[in-house]
Amino acid sequence: MVSLLQLSFSGGDTVIAEYCDALSDALSDFAPAWRESVDGLSRQRLIKSPHGDMPRWQAGVEALPDVAARVNADRGCVTLTSAAPLDVVSQVAAPLRQLMPWRKGPFDFFGVHIDTEWRSDWKWDRIAPHISDLSGRTVLDVGCGSAYHCWRMAAAGAHAVLGVDPTLLYLFQYLAVRRYAAQLPVWFAPVRMEEMPTGASSFDTVFSMGVLYHRRSPLDHLLELFSALKPGGELVLETLVVDGDVQTVLMPEDRYASMRNVYFLPSVAMLERWLLRCGFIDVRTIDVSLTTTDEQRATNWMTFQSLSDFLCEDNPQLTVEGYPAPCRAALIARRPLR
Repeated sequence: MVSLLQLSFSGGDTVIAEYCDALSDALSDFAPAWRESVDGLSRQRLIKSPHGDMPRWQAGVEALPDVAARVNADRGCVTLTSAAPLDVVSQVAAPLRQLMPWRKGPFDFFGVHIDTEWRSDWKWDRIAPHISDLSGRTVLDVGCGSAYHCWRMAAAGAHAVLGVDPTLLYLFQYLAVRRYAAQLPVWFAPVRMEEMPTGASSFDTVFSMGVLYHRRSPLDHLLELFSALKPGGELVLETLVVDGDVQTVLMPEDRYASMRNVYFLPSVAMLERWLLRCGFIDVRTIDVSLTTTDEQRATNWMTFQSLSDFLCEDNPQLTVEGYPAPCRAALIARRPLR
């Protein structure tokens, strides 16, 4: 298997091809049912029909200093340190700014703190006390973004972690960390969950956080997650919800908090029913939290509009469209053994 520690980051498409090779080899070990699909889609999107911004993103990763480093991902900020003398402005900060916007984190590269739009560590702190011990488990993170939570999962002892997300910028943010952390069993596939074959039954734990409300068919997404789990495996689901009873679900007329791709926001009771109808058992809600402008906001590393711009100026308990302001629930469920 090719380790990214062995890659020179000076060979353009060669580096990407070698990463695809390494990813394919890794999947043959812990998710063989997905290997062919991931390999084909990854090569299509990264080599055959690359995104127009890929040269800039790749140049940013390649410009990072070639130094030995340590990665600490067992605390809120995923931190890289090195004993080598570095000019952090030119060697670290400038390349990382080529990978903006940074939405999920935080990260610290050799003293350069990336204050991401989301305080993703707060979400992790809410769910971590409730999930099964990840030690030795094979884990899937659907809609993984920059792979921040994947690094946290690996630090928690996971045997292997696969993050899937179709946004190619996030892959290069992952590669910026992976350059110094190839010893950690974390992989990123630039694919959508719905593109993967059903029936894989490869993962002990599956996370889907911030994805369900983007799916036109939420039940199909839950069934995909069910199919990816091994019998007895655990689902960790986090999504937007609204107040209400077991009959309540909100479908925005057009946008929700200025987002076009939001479809169904159920009540917690309705969400629990969806999980049960999709075959999950032991369904329990572990957290319900309003999303605040301290947790999601614009920063020097994500300079576009953020949550405060999407709330009603006169009443921040409502979105600009007049819907209830974002509230997120986290639930845990299990696939039956049979």
